[in-house]
Amino acid sequence: MKPILVFQTDFTYKEGAVCAMYGVVKSVDRELEIIDGTHEIPQYDTWSASYRLYQSMKFWPEGTIFVSVVDPGVGTPRKASVAKTADGYYVVTPDNGSLTHLHQWVGITEIREIDERINRLKGKNTEGVSVFHGRDLFSYCAARLASGIITYEQVGPAYPLDEIVLFPLAEPVMEDGKVKGVFEIGDPNFGNLWTNIPLAMFFEAGFNYGDYLNLTVRHEGKVVFKEKLLFQKSFGFAKKGEAMIYNNELMRVSLAVNQGSFSKTYHLDFGPDWEVEFEK
Repeated sequence: MKPILVFQTDFTYKEGAVCAMYGVVKSVDRELEIIDGTHEIPQYDTWSASYRLYQSMKFWPEGTIFVSVVDPGVGTPRKASVAKTADGYYVVTPDNGSLTHLHQWVGITEIREIDERINRLKGKNTEGVSVFHGRDLFSYCAARLASGIITYEQVGPAYPLDEIVLFPLAEPVMEDGKVKGVFEIGDPNFGNLWTNIPLAMFFEAGFNYGDYLNLTVRHEGKVVFKEKLLFQKSFGFAKKGEAMIYNNELMRVSLAVNQGSFSKTYHLDFGPDWEVEFEK
């Protein structure tokens, strides 16, 4: 069976960019199956692109090819790449930080730079275009790889893994009865905020479902939120409109408002300068 292609971008559906990419894929091989991951990555946000790849990849069949196009450096010397993960997936993406979470939490075993002389779209009056590698390079190369026209080795030359562009990832810590981390990502639809703290660390610290924990949030070192919140396994254990601590789908500690938005209600966001601290 040919690999499935899963696409994520920051393009939205407001114009024809996604349609053009999918047209390129089908022009290479009409049998290829295309699935939308998301086209609602925040504009230019390669950090979110990285996290979303990690979030969903393992739930797809091994060998699935992910095409991630969040590319503020398009047309510049940044590398266009195809990475192979330790658990057997492929990622076609600009090498601009979008591989960070997979590199750290899954592992990348090989990465190749796309050879534009061979694996770039030709014959559509696109040779002079530098601003749409999602169509002309990433989609075309991914389709050729998925269809079997090229092997992974024919994508282009391999380059050292230590040259992959990575964001620094904060590590959670446990000390003096406190568990500390950061808000690593948000849920843009429901307004939940996800920390980088694994659930296992909470239990190791002696925190259990049903406990009320003191939460302190600091932004750039300044306290912006401080309250006692219920820690439970799901939203319905809190009253409607009540803030709570819960275990998210990736087994990480997160914050929510039951049937509301935690981020909007308390004007909080995610990133390395949003620090969180929990204690009994």
